[in-house]
Amino acid sequence: PSICFIDEIDSVGMKRGQLYSHSEREQTINQLLSEMDGFSQTSVIVMAATNRADTLDNALLRPGRFDRHITVGLPDAKGRKEILKLHTRNKPLSKDVDLDSLAKTAVGFSGADLAHICNEAALKAAIENCSEINHSYFTQAFERKVLGMKRPPLASYEDRKLTAYHEAGHALVAILTPGADAVFKITITPRGQVGFDFICFLIASNNS
Repeated sequence: PSICFIDEIDSVGMKRGQLYSHSEREQTINQLLSEMDGFSQTSVIVMAATNRADTLDNALLRPGRFDRHITVGLPDAKGRKEILKLHTRNKPLSKDVDLDSLAKTAVGFSGADLAHICNEAALKAAIENCSEINHSYFTQAFERKVLGMKRPPLASYEDRKLTAYHEAGHALVAILTPGADAVFKITITPRGQVGFDFICFLIASNNS
C-alpha cells in the first residue's frame, strides 16, 4: 500500500472553463483525473491539500476521487503552545519566556504565523548580539506581525497628548465593560501602512 499526496492541488486542479483557464491547464487536470481513475482501489490512497477548496474542479470532488473532505482549522491556545514549543525547541530561550502567555495572545494565528514569530524573535536577538531570546523579543515580533513596522511618531506634543487621551478612553471602556476582551497593550506609536495607526490592542480572554 502507498499514499500519493498532492500539496497545493488548486495549482493544477482549478475549475475548467474559467476566464483564467487555458488548454494546458485543462489538459493537466484531465490527465490527473485519468490517472486517479486508474489507481488500484486497495493499494493506493490519494490525498491532497489546499487552502482554496472552492476553486477546485467539481470532477475532482465527485465520489471515488476526493470524496472525503477534512477541514483543518486554526489551532486553539493549547495547539498554539505546542507549535511554539516545536519551533523553539532548539533555540536558546531566556527564563522569562512565557509560552502560555504567547499562545493566549496569538489568537487566530496559524502554524506558519507562529513559526514566523519564533524566527523573528531569534533574528532580533541575533541582531542585538544576545545569547538568549527573551520574552520582549517575542513581543516585538508579535507586534510587528500584527501591527506592522513602527513609523515616526507625531511631531506635535499636543497631538500626542490628545491621541493618548483618546486611546486611553478606548482602554477604559474595555476594562469597565463586563465580558470584554482583556486589554493587552495600548500605544500611540503609529504602525503599519494605514493612516492614524494608534492602537488599543485587545486579545480574546478565552482559550480560543
